[in-house]
Formats: sequence, structure tokens, C-alpha cells
Amino acid sequence: MANRFVVHGQRGSGSVAVEAALTLLGLPYAVEEDPSKANPLAQAPALILPGGETMTESAAILIWLADAYPAGAVAPPPASARRPAFLRWMAFVSSAIYALYWVKDDPSRLLADEAAQGEIRARLAERIAHCWSVMEAALTPAPFLLGESMSVLDLYVTVVSRWTPRKALHESVAPRIGGVVRRVEADPRLAALWAERFPLRES
Repeated sequence: MANRFVVHGQRGSGSVAVEAALTLLGLPYAVEEDPSKANPLAQAPALILPGGETMTESAAILIWLADAYPAGAVAPPPASARRPAFLRWMAFVSSAIYALYWVKDDPSRLLADEAAQGEIRARLAERIAHCWSVMEAALTPAPFLLGESMSVLDLYVTVVSRWTPRKALHESVAPRIGGVVRRVEADPRLAALWAERFPLRES
């Protein structure tokens, strides 16, 4: 299919948020499981547009999809009063939370000392929890993060939150965000995607 999108990603990675957005928008896409083919950083995701252009950076991809297909109503439009908050939190999740996992998942990328790696991993876990709590304090879901409609911000948060211990996030760190995540996970339009691409773990 010449007009389809191609997602270069991996199960359980940030590419799943992009796949979820494409699913909600009803856009045809295929998945390639090797992000190194399309992303110079060898990280997921990369999105090949129907015209052949490559996009990387999950937040940028999600914002672009929402704006390119406004009929899907998966983000506040540019003139909306909710647009500043939408852009703020999309950037926040990307820079303050998502980016930290590159080190937390494998501290040896920056440190050779194993004892120091353990400390760095623990400090980063604390920082990630703190950032979730900052977002939790600033938002009042109704019932989604920005109001009555699900947006790509909700998809993004749902995917990134799955790398944080689920029980702690939902019960103590950010219970209101946890409620949003559960609503997104329960959406029947995405049930097959979650099951195949990012199966739920209760830990």
C-alpha cells in the first residue's frame, strides 16, 4: 500500500504510542521491528511518512499526526485554550521522564563502575517519580489529562508510564494520572494493540 505509514519500532517501546495514535486515526501502517534502519540513534520510534520522509522523536511524531489529521480530534487545535498545556506536557514527558530511561535502563552507557551504576539507577528512579508527581499536581483529569477527550498526550503518558513500577505510580506517586492510564488501557479501540505490542504487567 503506497500511502501507508511505516513505524520502525519495538514491542514495549515508545513506538507503541505512535502505533496507538495511527490506530485511533484509522491510518494504514506497517511495523518494522528494527528502528536502527531508520533512526540514526538506533532508537524507537521512527516514522516513514507516505511521501518517504522520515520522522523521529515520539513527541514530535504524535504532535504532527494530531495536527496533520485534525478530524481525528486527538489533540487540542492550535487556537484552543488547552493547546499551551498540551505542548507543555508533551515536551515535559519527553524531556523530563522518557529521556531518563536511556541511562536508567543501562547506566553502563555512561559509567563503567558497577557500584556507581546502581546508585545512578536509584537516583534516576527517584527523579522519574518526582517528575510524575509534578505532573500529577498540575493536572486535574476530567476524565482525560486535558479534559473530556482522549488525546495523544494520554497515549504518550500511558506508554511511558509502563516503564515506571505500576503499583507505585497508580497508588502513591500519581494516582490521578494512573486513573487516566487505566481509562486509556480500557478503550476497546486499542485493546488488540496493547495485547500484541505492550502486554500489561502489574508490577
